[in-house]
Amino acid sequence: MDANAAVSSRLGVPPEKIEAVLKDYANSPLFTEAEKVALEYADAMTDTSRDVDDELFARLRKHYDDDTIAELTMTIAWENASSRFNRAFRIPSQGLWKR
Repeated sequence: MDANAAVSSRLGVPPEKIEAVLKDYANSPLFTEAEKVALEYADAMTDTSRDVDDELFARLRKHYDDDTIAELTMTIAWENASSRFNRAFRIPSQGLWKR
């Protein structure tokens, strides 16, 4: 079992969905509109050349309440901070995920 399959199995997410995130989630039939906008939000928060514009935030609010958006935002920000911290200190990947 490869790393992606192991993670997806443990989380109850089909491996095809994990792979689709890497390829083209926006056009994948495997994701709901709510999931697609959450992934787009994560991309916008992560890509330092982008911003979360009003249109994206309005689409997010169609699917999620304020508490859920706050939790989603905190989780994405935490993962981004953790990634940048590890990179700055040259902390290597633990090999839990492979492209």
